[in-house]
Amino acid sequence: MKYLETYFRKVFTVDLRALAIMRIWLAGIILLDLAIRATDLEAHYSNMGVLPLHVLHQHLWLPHFFSFHTLSGLWQFQAVLFGIAAVFAFCLLLGYKTRLASIASWLLLLSLQNRNLVIGQGGDDLLRMLLFWGIFLPWGRFYSYDATKQSQQLSTTPSDTSYFSPATVAYIVQVGLVYVSTALLKNSPEWHTDGTALYYALSLDQILMPLGRIIYPYPELLRVLTLAAYYTELILPFLLLIPVYTTFFRLVVVGVLVGFHIGISLTLFVGLFYLINIASVAGLLPPPAMDWIDRRLLSSFRRPGTGQFRNVFRRLRQQRLLSVEVKMHRPLLPTHLLPQLRNGFVTVTLLYCIWWNLSGTHLPLQKIPDSSRWFGYLLRLDQHWGMFAPIVFRDDGWYILEGQTAKGKAIDLNQQGKEVDDVKPASVVSLFKNDRWRKYSENYLFVNNAYMRPYYCNYLMRRWNEDHPAEPIKQLQVVYMKEPSLPDYQVAVPTREVLCICANEPEK
Repeated sequence: MKYLETYFRKVFTVDLRALAIMRIWLAGIILLDLAIRATDLEAHYSNMGVLPLHVLHQHLWLPHFFSFHTLSGLWQFQAVLFGIAAVFAFCLLLGYKTRLASIASWLLLLSLQNRNLVIGQGGDDLLRMLLFWGIFLPWGRFYSYDATKQSQQLSTTPSDTSYFSPATVAYIVQVGLVYVSTALLKNSPEWHTDGTALYYALSLDQILMPLGRIIYPYPELLRVLTLAAYYTELILPFLLLIPVYTTFFRLVVVGVLVGFHIGISLTLFVGLFYLINIASVAGLLPPPAMDWIDRRLLSSFRRPGTGQFRNVFRRLRQQRLLSVEVKMHRPLLPTHLLPQLRNGFVTVTLLYCIWWNLSGTHLPLQKIPDSSRWFGYLLRLDQHWGMFAPIVFRDDGWYILEGQTAKGKAIDLNQQGKEVDDVKPASVVSLFKNDRWRKYSENYLFVNNAYMRPYYCNYLMRRWNEDHPAEPIKQLQVVYMKEPSLPDYQVAVPTREVLCICANEPEK
């Protein structure tokens, strides 16, 4: 038992300063995500958009979900919630009331993601899970307002930056689960035998980025990179479980994964996915790395309570900009029981998440029963890391939003009103405003999502006519020019598929 405890402490101890960097990074990502989503308040979160509330509840909603964002279909109401979420995310960034800011940011992110489930991607799941585990981590001990306040009260600064708890176990295991689970789900020959998965991924013009276009003509290179990616995901996380040379192995894991995700971002359009994954490994940085970062890059903020960091927060306190106090005369539970309850809850939840992940793979294990999934859906612990798994999506193509004007002219709304033609755009990925719209367009293709199509069509038609009163359209066709990815650099002849038609009612 003692050996097991020693092993766990060696493997799952983290540096509090690294956790603080992860906290700051994640808070910044939340703010960036809110800023991107805010450009589509009406389209994605209101009843005037592509997913009205009644459609959400009819086709996607589960009885265990909850969302503040479903209390109203007005975009103005959504804007208020976005503002509240930004305030809490900024508090998390500063490390002000860190635990409260963590809980509120997680709840509001969960609520936001539940409002529109057809624009989500794997990075959203990881961001949600990192915030959840962060609630139980002391990631406000360094580089935070809370830390400067505590050090001022105690007239000292913490010297030991190492920390171990069930929450650190959960955090590190969660990072490993992302990669091992996605590798186990990639059980097709194109990933671990043929090595053609990256070829098919780069054949998707919807997500092809400049570096991907450069390396695409080299099949042997793509094969090597495919196999390297697969075995990196499958094997690399296990280096975190080696109880010797932990500093070395953590640096290897962090370095490889950072390079891995930067490479993905340069070859494929994945939105914030790569930033979230890089943030997830920031908390793994070992003490020697943090000592170097502290000394070279954060010299003014080296310890909580000193230097420029302390002066900034001292001025904020003097101006009472950060002065909210919440006190309870009688705690809800005895103080000595809280750590035990917290650690017990984290342990049970982690085991549940491991079981959930393994249940999604083809391993011969007892699957999690449907009667037990309510807990995962309630807290959104449900996870599926099926990025390009089990095979890469093949039905490539591009959209033509063909509108008919009153004068009989056919224009493409996707090309700012140019005359319609079937010529493939020079850059298909540039047709998407952001990754949320790209993901929506991908889900729009599936037959089981056919219920989405009329709402998207009508939304586009209404917005065009509002923005172009001099050239309104009376009918709109959502056309998909399907160009399936073929092996060995063969090029398919695009076929025209009309997914939806909508028209204005004739004037009486």
